[in-house]
Amino acid sequence: MLQRTSCVDTINIKIVSFASTVQLGDSCIINGLSKALAVQRETEVFYGNEGNLSPYRVYSEPIPFQPIDEPFSYYRQNPNPLIKVSKIDIIGISSASLLHVGNSRHVSMEARIKHIRQLLPYEENAEQGQK
Repeated sequence: MLQRTSCVDTINIKIVSFASTVQLGDSCIINGLSKALAVQRETEVFYGNEGNLSPYRVYSEPIPFQPIDEPFSYYRQNPNPLIKVSKIDIIGISSASLLHVGNSRHVSMEARIKHIRQLLPYEENAEQGQK
C-alpha cells in the first residue's frame, strides 16, 4: 500500500445516502453497489408489482471495461509523505458514491439506475386539463 498520510482539518457533509460511504483511514478493498428503479407517473396508479428489477437488462448486463494496453513508464518521488487539506465541503454523497480520505488498494463502484416515465396519451391529458 502507498506510504502517504492524509490530513484533513474539517469535513462538512450534509447528506450521505443510498449505499454511499464516508471512509476515514486506510482501506484494502472498497466495493460500492447501488441499483435503483425510478418510476414517474402522471396519475397515481399502483399495479402492485413495482420494484421488480429482473425484466430490465440494465441490471444484469456486464459493464464493459476496456483493458489498458498502452505501455507507460513513470517516476514517483514523494519528498513529503503528507497530503494536507484544510477543509472539504460536500452537499451530498449518493448512489454508491464514496468519500475516502486515506490510502486504498482496490476500489470498485457501480450504480445502475433505470428511469421510467409513464405519461398519459395526449388526448387524455387534454381532457383532464378541461375538467
